[in-house]
Amino acid sequence: MNHELKILLFAGLLPLTASAEIRTEVIEYQDGDTRLTGYLVYDDSVESKRPGILVAHEWWGLNDYAKQRAGMLAELGYVAFALDMYGENRITSHAPDARGWMQQITSNVDAWRARALAGLNVLKSSERVDADRLAAIGYCFGGATVMQMAYAGADLDGVVSFHGSLPPAPEGIEIKSKLLAAHGYDDGFVAREQVDAFQQSLAAANADWQLVIYGGARHSFTDPDAGEYGIDMLEYNAEADARSWQLMQDFLNEVFAD
Repeated sequence: MNHELKILLFAGLLPLTASAEIRTEVIEYQDGDTRLTGYLVYDDSVESKRPGILVAHEWWGLNDYAKQRAGMLAELGYVAFALDMYGENRITSHAPDARGWMQQITSNVDAWRARALAGLNVLKSSERVDADRLAAIGYCFGGATVMQMAYAGADLDGVVSFHGSLPPAPEGIEIKSKLLAAHGYDDGFVAREQVDAFQQSLAAANADWQLVIYGGARHSFTDPDAGEYGIDMLEYNAEADARSWQLMQDFLNEVFAD
């Protein structure tokens, strides 16, 4: 499959939040034959280039939650791009659909990484972004996605996974990005053996990594709407959400200071 990036359209500026300075550009781009739609968010009162943060969505698709996180990053002074991993405007609140779409992407690791890297290329191409200072964050499926980007050697200073599946790093690779994973101790979607394998693989790769585990936190602990999907293992945890978001900010300050 041809994964050449083609940016098709930069739409007009639209307000994302109540702040007059925060703006979003709706960007259509392409990965092979799949048309994708992402959202570039920034504070247009800032004239200088600034670090760019890629935001990878949960398995539900590029819904409002991922866009809201991009807006929060823009309020912190970053340019954020909420990428699209599915294309064709596929968003759902039904787990069977989400699982099927996710499995379709993750069944081919090379294609999975290429789809994510297409989004990174959109972010890097923005005239507002300092392309020498880039990071990626992801939620659930998106957390695994940004880890795969690090394993692929993506040009990222840092990667942050929030309640991701913690895929182990392949043997024999060099991981250039600094890694941070925020995980819930009571995450019923990720077996303890998976957590152990993740840590062991990063240690074997001599990676710069951190795993922070929040007691009492379940899967999707950062999403205030987690309980609305009708899945017992999903639950919002306000304390873990606030703590992990602050941890991410400290981590980004560190990686961009180097």
